[in-house]
Amino acid sequence: MKVILTQSVADLGGAGDVVEVKDGYARNFLMPRGLAMRWTKGAERQSVQLRRAQNARVTRGLEDAEELAKTLAAMSIIVTAKVGEAGKLFGSVTNTDIVEAVVRAGGPTLDRRSVELPVPIKTAGSHQVRVHLHPQVNATISVEVTSS
Repeated sequence: MKVILTQSVADLGGAGDVVEVKDGYARNFLMPRGLAMRWTKGAERQSVQLRRAQNARVTRGLEDAEELAKTLAAMSIIVTAKVGEAGKLFGSVTNTDIVEAVVRAGGPTLDRRSVELPVPIKTAGSHQVRVHLHPQVNATISVEVTSS
């Protein structure tokens, strides 16, 4: 099924892209969440407008994202958690915990989905975490996990 993406979808495309996906994926996942709409000739014209608007937002936000990346790289983020024997945590540190720690440290409010944490942090110590701020800008922040 041909669909037009209304928002960026990881590993699929950006807003305004026309992509071919399986029928079930489109009907059961993309469309109910508002991530895509069915392709028609009229919708294709609308997708061109979506791409233009997306490009305008991207160019405006690039400078802001670069400044934010510099600010985040300079910050020291400390997350406190219950630590057991051998430095292992009771539970884990998730992307939500990292976002809250950034705000407590005086940083900006980030979207929890922009914090790329493939596996939750389960040990005390220093960890490098990547934050996706813009399609062209990623920041790496240092997170120190200490015992509470």
